[in-house]
Amino acid sequence: MKQIVLGTAGHIDHGKTALVKALTGIDCDRLKEEKERGITIDIGFAHLEFPSGVKVGIVDVPGHERFVSNMLAGSHGVDMALLVVAADEGVMPQTREHMDIITLLGVKRGIIALTKIDLVDEEWLELVKEEVEDYLKGTFLEASRLIPVSVVSGQGMEELRGAIDSLAQEVEARSASGLFRLPIDRVFTIKGFGTVVTGTLISGQLKLGDEVEVLPDAIHTKVRGLQVHNQSVSYASAGLRTAVNLLGIDRTTLERGHLLAHPGLFTPTRRLEVYLNHLASSARPLKRRSTVRFYLGTREVMAQVVPLEVEEIAPGQEAYAQLWLQAPAVASRGDRFVLRSYSPVVTIGGGVVLDPQVERKRRRGAERRAELEVLSQGDRERVVEVLAHRSQQAGISLKGLAGRSGLSAQVLADAVEALAGQSRLVNLDRDRWVHVDLFNSLGEELVTVLKGFHRAFPLKPGMPKEELRGKLGGRGDNRLLTRIIDELAKKGEVCLEKDNIRLTGHDLTLGKEDEELRERFKSIFQEAGLAPPLVAELTERVKVARVKVQDILNLLVSDGTLVRVKDNLFFDARTIAYLKERLLGFFQGHEEITPGQYKEITGQSRKFTVPLMEYFDRVHFTLRVGDKRRLR
Repeated sequence: MKQIVLGTAGHIDHGKTALVKALTGIDCDRLKEEKERGITIDIGFAHLEFPSGVKVGIVDVPGHERFVSNMLAGSHGVDMALLVVAADEGVMPQTREHMDIITLLGVKRGIIALTKIDLVDEEWLELVKEEVEDYLKGTFLEASRLIPVSVVSGQGMEELRGAIDSLAQEVEARSASGLFRLPIDRVFTIKGFGTVVTGTLISGQLKLGDEVEVLPDAIHTKVRGLQVHNQSVSYASAGLRTAVNLLGIDRTTLERGHLLAHPGLFTPTRRLEVYLNHLASSARPLKRRSTVRFYLGTREVMAQVVPLEVEEIAPGQEAYAQLWLQAPAVASRGDRFVLRSYSPVVTIGGGVVLDPQVERKRRRGAERRAELEVLSQGDRERVVEVLAHRSQQAGISLKGLAGRSGLSAQVLADAVEALAGQSRLVNLDRDRWVHVDLFNSLGEELVTVLKGFHRAFPLKPGMPKEELRGKLGGRGDNRLLTRIIDELAKKGEVCLEKDNIRLTGHDLTLGKEDEELRERFKSIFQEAGLAPPLVAELTERVKVARVKVQDILNLLVSDGTLVRVKDNLFFDARTIAYLKERLLGFFQGHEEITPGQYKEITGQSRKFTVPLMEYFDRVHFTLRVGDKRRLR
């Protein structure tokens, strides 16, 4: 069946709950205090099924100004509105505030029910009709049906049911292919079953046995049971009032305002970029760092407003802004939110989330403006490209991009594939992408860093990869750096030799002094044989700075003249080859060699034999067994 959620709206004591009961037979006032006081304090739920194949879940919200926060918790995820106005009172303060809220939340369709018509005469009824119609001019309800009803006499009730059925058939159903999200509005315990949470499933689908995550606290659990309208089901789809029995989780860890989602898709945030509508009825402008109450889904947190292009947002003005939250919330692009003033607590605005994960600094200019316009009204490919660009060199995973963009997995995959085909995104691995502009700019910076390195250290054959990453400010993980180096190597711009990277055109052209020093080192190590000087001893002998000594030694290692046995111990390569031949000859007649036999072959003390034994182990020529060695 097609699933649609209808939300009531209207002033206190205008008959919302009585109307829902007359429509469905369900009393939404479930709390003892509600029964005693005769008013709705918290949100209530009911449902209707029509022969047309439409099932309508009804969210009944409180009308008292003290409980508007509860009304907001129930209104998120509503597809159509039932605005209730009592004929004996007409339009009242909460009529106006509720109307502001459902408009800010993006509700586009609805019906007006003029209740309690049994309490007024025809003349008065006509006057109230005119008042309501005048008030609704210019709103999304301007052309909606206005139906006078009485729950006492039953007048107009069948007409209202028919109007709800007809409108529900016109409303587009929510997609089950989206990312699963259920804002929690109630938490309770059922004996023998454990913790149960309820909410309106605003997108996607949930199945029995699914792994889920409670956000923003990142609590992982599993779906033990599912109910829709008090009936056990194996799955629930978008547009349904859903009760979820969670496995192994204490109810005290959960509360209204938490969000249920599949793991790894959404990242809690304290900073959002939004398009903000400041209501004309607001008493004062929203200046930089103005404190407001922020409502998203069922969550309420304090926030500060930071306009992006103006110093302040005047009443009646729309503008781009950032919201800095005092506690984390979970949002996705396209989510609707409402703002209420800190004091007095009244609704002052709302809007739509453009990017739920943004940097703190306040950037301006044409580039930022262009990005915001794309996020506000651009096509899917351009939205994905902007979000990838904003992720910088860290790149973005498809999962992270899904939660941030609000796009379904298939739509997102198609957009990413199209962008990759246009060479706008670069794939780092199976599930991570980086924008081509950032990829190229980091590549250009890498070449610049190598040029500076070669100027500063002309005798070094290349720059260690980790040092290079540090010089780039640590931006990009090893996958990104490896991919950039591979691309530059394919173009012939850099060479990768072991863990060192150099520019292809970098030649080790030594000056006369350095060339003479290299030749002197060659002679020293050839003459020393199996008893070469340590680096410190060599430095003292030649009276040259240690850094220069180390550079020349590294050059001799890179051209194969010397072999590095330890950081401070080098041998002539021909000497090592000679020793290796002698060891091979020894192993022709012996299965193992002892340290003492090593000393006999080399004619040297432990100062040299132990490092040589460890070197041959390290290059897999020999295998250590206890204190002895065997030929591998």
